[in-house]
Amino acid sequence: MLTFVGLGLYDDSDISVKGLACIAAADFVYLESYTSRLMGASVEDLERRYQKPVRLLFRKDVELHADTILKAAADSNVAFLVAGDPMVATTHVDLRIRAEERGISTSIIHGASIASAVCGLTGLQNYRFGKSCSLPFPQKNWFPITPMEVIVKNIAQNLHTLVYLDIREERFMTIPEAIDLLETLAGKMQAAIPLYVGVARAGSEMPVVAAGMADKIREIDFGPPLHIIAVPGELHEMERRYLELFAGL
Repeated sequence: MLTFVGLGLYDDSDISVKGLACIAAADFVYLESYTSRLMGASVEDLERRYQKPVRLLFRKDVELHADTILKAAADSNVAFLVAGDPMVATTHVDLRIRAEERGISTSIIHGASIASAVCGLTGLQNYRFGKSCSLPFPQKNWFPITPMEVIVKNIAQNLHTLVYLDIREERFMTIPEAIDLLETLAGKMQAAIPLYVGVARAGSEMPVVAAGMADKIREIDFGPPLHIIAVPGELHEMERRYLELFAGL
């Protein structure tokens, strides 16, 4: 049995009662660490909470060497832990398909997702979001334009865009870094982003939310990660008022 367990947004106290019960009954506990992180809790914190060892998984462990997980799940109860909600990332969808194709039973225990948390923190209405995108750190001779293409298309349809910021082992993209990249892309494509909304540490006791043009948002100290950006389409009057009250618009 392979159970995908969402851990919520920030620390070891965010998990559901159902999720805790699943982990208590598991023979093996894996923690995926590359699509998101619980920034308010270490692996050691989780092990103390669950009273059992937690094996940390990186991208290659899941995407290239998933047989270890699947073989364990064929004969035992495996809890596959993911920060946020486990099925937001396509890599986890792929793992569940592979398990099903091998005749391994699977289930999902959902957790709070950044996709819905951003709506609550910013007031941007959930049904007005279009396609989301991920913004990677540029590599040598590689600067992908797909994120800006997504944003431009969404704005043209008067839709909001959720922009996921890159995580590379212990390097976490910040909102100012992301805005620098997006503004560079906008210049290359002769496009313009009229408004950014930055969110830091959703799910914590002290999240930071700020809205404004690029120059304003670049100067804000959002503090430690994780960070995420929303690029709104034209604001509804209620969305605008919410951002004025809670994001300094």
